[in-house]
Amino acid sequence: MKLNKVSMKLLGGILIVGGTAIGAGMLALPVTTAVNGFYPSIIAFFVVYIFSMATGLLFLELCLAMPKNANIISMARHYLGPIGQFFAWILYIMLFYCLIIAYVDGGSSMVEFLSEGTLSKIWAMLIFVVIFSTVLYLGTGAVDSVNRVLMLGLIVTFLFFTVFAFQEINMDNFSHFKWHGSLFTLPVIFTSFSYQGTLPSLMQYLDRNKKAMQYSIVIGITLPFLIYVLWQFLVMGVVPLSGPHGLLEAKSIGETAVYSLHYFVRNKYIAAAGQVFGFFALASSLLGVSLGLMDFLSDGLKIEKIGWKKVFLCALIFIPPMLITHYNPGIFLLTLGYAGGIGCAILLGLYPALMVWRARYRMANSPAPILWGGKPMLILIVAFVVLELGLEVVKDFKLFGF
Repeated sequence: MKLNKVSMKLLGGILIVGGTAIGAGMLALPVTTAVNGFYPSIIAFFVVYIFSMATGLLFLELCLAMPKNANIISMARHYLGPIGQFFAWILYIMLFYCLIIAYVDGGSSMVEFLSEGTLSKIWAMLIFVVIFSTVLYLGTGAVDSVNRVLMLGLIVTFLFFTVFAFQEINMDNFSHFKWHGSLFTLPVIFTSFSYQGTLPSLMQYLDRNKKAMQYSIVIGITLPFLIYVLWQFLVMGVVPLSGPHGLLEAKSIGETAVYSLHYFVRNKYIAAAGQVFGFFALASSLLGVSLGLMDFLSDGLKIEKIGWKKVFLCALIFIPPMLITHYNPGIFLLTLGYAGGIGCAILLGLYPALMVWRARYRMANSPAPILWGGKPMLILIVAFVVLELGLEVVKDFKLFGF
């Protein structure tokens, strides 16, 4: 009985890691990486997958060294001091708001699209936000119940889409390559492999069991990698790179792969499955991110999650993203890029490497190393983050002709 309980908890841990990573970023991957081709994109996925696994193991090392219920902010204060904690706050807020802006923009576009033009973008946005803010207001239990339905729907629609989309694949779509361009797609890929923020909570769920945590991280983050490879193959095989409604057009107007699938899948039921799958992926991510942000704001601003105070927190979470989305339509891909290029890279990549360096080599009672490689591995992780940040600057300011 005890073994079954441990096994179920381990399965839950694996699904939490995998489910957190799989989200709206997945919808953007084929569009963002389209110009590079399938094979360069898969190499980029693999590099970020290994990086994400490594930084997750670094966070595990820190979690085991810190007291129970320690989070990223308290870790930053302990290992990097008040200045490190301050920037962790800023990065955390920026990351979560960027994600919610992207989800509100993407979700409202889907509602508008599914309404077949009967709803304007602003009304689609209001309907989308009211539904999800209501679920958020009802609490963790409601979020959990709705999320289970969404995850079940996500799995069913993805399996349906996968089985029947193979007959629509055109192998000629895999003939183009652009290897160097794949470097500039790293920001959105970073976002699509992000789960590390859940590890402090997962530590308590798994009773601080080191082995169970390691399995959860390694297996959990492998699931998104495999699913992303299959999703990339299906979308790039079905949708051409250029031409009307192609992947490049979707990118130029800030839409996801779901937009293009509608025009190139001949079977309307398969197309509908792809669209519904996209909605489930986005919605499940939105619930998790908004719930995390509510807890963060409640704790940071010392606002109780009751009555009108909770309504205020919901408004604080959704109204700013609504306003930004309304005045900046098609901002989905841009904010996902900023979330990954800056927020994920620094908070979930650079921070754990710096904190573990200080814990291992500058402080007494250092934690037992979990990630192998010692100082060279930590230097490699820091160098990779610096490279990614440099590429983000080059891309944003269009330096060197990029």
